[in-house]
Amino acid sequence: MRLRVEFTTEPFDLDEAPRHALVAREVVEAAELDAVDVGPFGNTVEGGADTVLAAVDALLRRTLEAGATRISLQVNVLGGAGEGDR
Repeated sequence: MRLRVEFTTEPFDLDEAPRHALVAREVVEAAELDAVDVGPFGNTVEGGADTVLAAVDALLRRTLEAGATRISLQVNVLGGAGEGDR
């Protein structure tokens, strides 16, 4: 099964990227994901379910530790169940 996750971390700072946003970028860029799109107001990652879920776990833990006060995310299934972690 493949997943797509869209997420944002808050609080926002339009003048300078907050530490939690930089940590989020580090986490998703270090993960072995198939696609990563990082932007100022939203981020999207795609990959196999196991890889994406491990990245989300690290993302939540590390961005909260870095000062995020809110993390919004949406998970979409791209492939059918039983397709493995491709």
